[in-house]
Amino acid sequence: MSEKDKKAFVLRINQALLKEIEQWAGNEFRSTNGQIEYLLNEAVKSKKKIKAKKPDTED
Repeated sequence: MSEKDKKAFVLRINQALLKEIEQWAGNEFRSTNGQIEYLLNEAVKSKKKIKAKKPDTED
């Protein structure tokens, strides 16, 4: 994805959580922004997998 395809926005985040993400990002050789984007992508993939495994039940 090119930089033109990305949308910038303000994120309000707890200072302690941000510090943890910054350290985690450093450990994985990513920027803080890259780490947050990676985590969000992983969460979306996980949600899609769970949704795909769940059988459709209609009442």
